[in-house]
Amino acid sequence: MSPQRLPEIPLLDLRPGGPVEHARLRRREMLALREACFSIVPAPLRGLARALDRISERWLRATPSPYAGEIAEIARIAGRAGVWFVNASYEWGCTTRVDTEPAPELRRTLDWPFPGLGRHVEVALQEGEAGLYANVTWPGAAGVLTGLAPGRFAAAINQAPMYRRTGGAALLPADFLLNGYGTWRQSGRWPAAHLLRFVFERCRTYEEAVEMLSKAPVARPALFSIAGARAGEGCLIERTETAAHIHLGPCCIANGWHPAGPARPGRWIPRGTLVRGLADSENRRALLERHACEAPFAWLVEPVMNGLTRLAVEASAVTGELRVIGFEPTSRRLTEAVPATQAFEARIGVEGERAPSALAAGS
Repeated sequence: MSPQRLPEIPLLDLRPGGPVEHARLRRREMLALREACFSIVPAPLRGLARALDRISERWLRATPSPYAGEIAEIARIAGRAGVWFVNASYEWGCTTRVDTEPAPELRRTLDWPFPGLGRHVEVALQEGEAGLYANVTWPGAAGVLTGLAPGRFAAAINQAPMYRRTGGAALLPADFLLNGYGTWRQSGRWPAAHLLRFVFERCRTYEEAVEMLSKAPVARPALFSIAGARAGEGCLIERTETAAHIHLGPCCIANGWHPAGPARPGRWIPRGTLVRGLADSENRRALLERHACEAPFAWLVEPVMNGLTRLAVEASAVTGELRVIGFEPTSRRLTEAVPATQAFEARIGVEGERAPSALAAGS
């Protein structure tokens, strides 16, 4: 498909109704995304969706997240199983860069094996007591993975390394189950995407956002990257469930602990190891760190750009500029991804105005 025929990424003003209104307005697109994601799940496993929903609902209602009521309403609108489970899931890879000089800026990819995430991505204008923010999201999602609050900060989540409770590749499925069970047993801890949304809604400054992301207990380890609106404001926050290590200043991260960080007890393996080998996460991080990033999306090169890439985002809280491209795999082998949308470019202001796009898709 030529870039001229690729669909545009919608910009929706959802300040009156938030994610529930998003699901109501875009129900057809929400269900299309659901079917696209389920297309790679073996048919015998699709029957587990309702059971996973029940488990996820029970867990989410025991967390500090104030969004469980929204998810219940979204599930009612969808009329299909899977909404609770998707909003409790935390299985994605990413590569993210924070620059602090001459002005803070955030760059990130989101990598996930599911098809549909690239072509169905949308930008939603949402609002909390701290003000307006733009959420790079999908209909049916209650949390925030990537967001921009003009004049305040831009932030994104990367998945942290996986903790190994066993040894040997054959026991990796056991680690997934044991880690999941450990998360389910805990209450009073935030799902990472729900915490980031809460930060966008409640934190009026970069400093407040860093403090909340550093101190709130999280359900699973997570990597938060945040770029402020003043020169020098930017950091990476490496989180375990109850502890944080902050890397101040410019920083790049993929899905391993940063090599400049502290030693951690136990055995951790970077996300991406199971798909592309042990060095994958560090290779992505190191490439993005040394790239000049002189033009929009010039940094989208292998291995940062790969067959699992579904989104690329650039965001500046200084100018309000937000750029997004969605990607889809070229085949079920997931070895290559190509643009699935035109490049979205907007200047988000306090009233949510959008500047004319000047960026061609695939550039």
